[in-house]
Amino acid sequence: MSSTAVGLGVAALLLAVPAVAQEVTIPTRSPRTGAVIFRAGGYKPRIDTEKALNGATPYKDTFGDASLLLVEGELQRFFYQGIGTAGLGLGLGYGEKYADAKLDDGSAAADKAALKVLPIQFNAFYKFDYAAFRWGIPLVPYAKLGLIYSPWWMTKGSETEVVEGSKASGGKWGWGGTAGVSFLLDVLEPRFARDFDSDLGVNHSYLFAEYTHADVNNFGGKGLNLGSRRWMFGLALDY
Repeated sequence: MSSTAVGLGVAALLLAVPAVAQEVTIPTRSPRTGAVIFRAGGYKPRIDTEKALNGATPYKDTFGDASLLLVEGELQRFFYQGIGTAGLGLGLGYGEKYADAKLDDGSAAADKAALKVLPIQFNAFYKFDYAAFRWGIPLVPYAKLGLIYSPWWMTKGSETEVVEGSKASGGKWGWGGTAGVSFLLDVLEPRFARDFDSDLGVNHSYLFAEYTHADVNNFGGKGLNLGSRRWMFGLALDY
C-alpha cells in the first residue's frame, strides 16, 4: 500500500472522529416523572335515562340530541416504570350547553338556559409503552379507572335557575372507566423529539383517542344522572 493511500486513510479517520463524538454528545432523555394531558370531546349526560322521569326527556326537550363540548386537563404522576407505566392522575373538566329557555306554555323565553358541569376525576392508570420504547412500535394502549365528582348548575340568563324554590345546582359522585390508544409522535421526528426533551423537559408526546364509560349518579341514587358514554381526543406530554 502506498504512503499516499495510508495518509488519505488516516486523514479520513481523523475527520470521522469529530462527527462520531458530536453524535455521542446528543443529550439523552431526562427521567420521566409524570404527564400533562389535554383532551376534548362530546359529552351527553344520561339525564333522560332516569327511571323516576317515567319516560320524560327534559334534556332532549331543552337541548335536543346534541352533546355539549367537554374540555379536560389532567396531571399524572408515574409510580411504576418497567413493563409499561402506572400511576395516579387528577383531572378537571368544564362543559356547557345553551338553549332557548322556555316559558310555562312551552314558548321560547327571551333568556338562554344553560347546563354547566365541572367534572373532577381521580384515577389509577396503566399504559403499555414498553413496546414503544423497546421496539419502536408507536401505538400505546392504556386503561384508567377512577372516582368522579361532578359539580353542576343550570342558569337562566345570568342567574342560577330556581326550580320549585330550590337552586338548580349540586354535585354528583360516580365512577368512570376509560380505554384508549396513543400514537407516539417521537417516531415522526426523533431528533426534534430529543431536542424537545433537552430544551423543555418533555420526554415524549402523543396524540390519542379514548372511550369513557362513566356512571355519575351517586352510585345508583335518585336524581340527576350525569353519567355518559363518550369519545375524547387529545394530546399527552410526558415530562
